[in-house]
Amino acid sequence: MAVWDNPDVDLLYDINGLAKDAPGWTDRTMEFIGEYGIAFGLVALALWTWWGIVRKRETQQEAASGFAGLVWAPLAAVIALLVNYPIRELVERPRPFLDHQDLEVLVEGKTDYSFVSDHATLTMAIAVGILLVSRKYGIVAILLAVLECFCRVYMGVHYPTDVVGGLALGTAVALLLAPLAMWALTPLVRHAMRLSLLSTLIWAGPVTQRSGGGAAGGERENRNSDLAA
Repeated sequence: MAVWDNPDVDLLYDINGLAKDAPGWTDRTMEFIGEYGIAFGLVALALWTWWGIVRKRETQQEAASGFAGLVWAPLAAVIALLVNYPIRELVERPRPFLDHQDLEVLVEGKTDYSFVSDHATLTMAIAVGILLVSRKYGIVAILLAVLECFCRVYMGVHYPTDVVGGLALGTAVALLLAPLAMWALTPLVRHAMRLSLLSTLIWAGPVTQRSGGGAAGGERENRNSDLAA
């Protein structure tokens, strides 16, 4: 029976070992995804959430609140990274490839400390911010953040506990500071919506107006619903 002297290191070797057995194009793909791809993907998902969900909400108030939530997502990521800096300096954990030189390292030149992972922290903070606005897209964002964690270990630049710590830190900052952030950001968004151009960008208008039915169309729908009942 196998003896797990250090589950963190064992899991590191298990995941990073996949990189040793994979073809070169797979490693290059994972390197791009882990360094840049998922972060860009989350930004694109946030923009899609704004365009496809927030702009189409029933009321201007709901749209303003949703837009403020999407503004909070990147701000939460920045704050989480700032919080992470003293944590890394305090823990001073070396990168795994410095202590385990037989790892397959896909990205060279990493000289900072390993715990907590900046990439995991950033992506999870953005993902939780999206989740607070849209459950459907938020779940997708959370899955992308988890994939980011896998990529960082696969690339040999983080221990599993580094990325788990990043998930926890990003979640904590995005959730705990969200009420204060929304209290501050929502009035600013409402003020910005007084400008006609920004108002159109943030909110597309009532559903009845978008569908071209107007108030009369809404009354017809209500009458039809009454008759069907």
